[in-house]
Amino acid sequence: MTSREATQYLPRSDAESWPEDVRRSPADIAHLIAFGAIGWPWLLRSLSGGSKAEKARLLDRLDLPADALPNLGSWKADTGFLHLIVDHIFEHRPENVVELGAGASSLIIARALQKAGNGLLTSCDQHADFVEATRKWLNENGVEADLKATPLGRPPGDWPGIWYDHGPLPSQIDLLVIDGPPWTIHPYVRGAAESLFDRIPVGGTILLDDGARPGERVIARRWRKRWPNFEFRLVHAGTKGTLIGTRLR
Repeated sequence: MTSREATQYLPRSDAESWPEDVRRSPADIAHLIAFGAIGWPWLLRSLSGGSKAEKARLLDRLDLPADALPNLGSWKADTGFLHLIVDHIFEHRPENVVELGAGASSLIIARALQKAGNGLLTSCDQHADFVEATRKWLNENGVEADLKATPLGRPPGDWPGIWYDHGPLPSQIDLLVIDGPPWTIHPYVRGAAESLFDRIPVGGTILLDDGARPGERVIARRWRKRWPNFEFRLVHAGTKGTLIGTRLR
C-alpha cells in the first residue's frame, strides 16, 4: 500500500513498531486524549486533500500523469502543502532534502528535484512495507530517492513519544520536510525534529506540515524560544497550515 491508494481516516497504527523499552506515561495518554478532543476541526479539514483543479495544476507543473495522485486527504499531504514544497524547490534548488514521513510528498519532492536539475531526497518512514511500495511507486513515475525504513526509538532531548532512529543522514540539510511521525503517537512528537536543526545552513528551510494544529502550535512556541537563529512563520497554504522555518544566522 502507498498513499496513492484510498486509506483510512486516521494514520496507520504504530503499535507493532513501538519499541519495547519505551512506555507511554499517564501524562502522554492524557495529552493524546485531550488534543484528539480539541483537534477534531483540523481532522475534519484534512478529509479534503485539495480541489481537483489544484491537483491537476500540481501534476501539470511536474509533468506527471493525471492519475499519479488519485487519493489525497485524511492523513496524507494536501495540494496546498505540496505546491508549497514545489515552489520552494523551484526557487531555491536545494541540494539535500530530508523528509520525515514518506508518501505522496516523496513523489512530489523527488520529481520537483528532477525538474529543477539537481538535488537528492532522503526520506524516513517507520513502515518498511510502505517504504518499499513507495519506492516502486516513484520508480514507476521515473524518479528515485533514498527511502529508508527507519525504526522508532527513544526521542532526543525532552520531547515525548518516540522518534526515528534514522542513522546517517546528510551533514547539510538544505530543506527539512516534517510530515511524521503521526500525532497519534503524541501531539508534540514532531518537535524532536529539532535534533536536525544544526545541520541546516544559513538560508536553509524547515517545512512542518499540519502547522496550525494545536500540538504543532505548542511545538512552534518551543522552537522559537530554543532556536532564535531561525525565523518561524505560519502560513495557511493547505487545509492544516504549514510552519516555515528559515535559518537566519
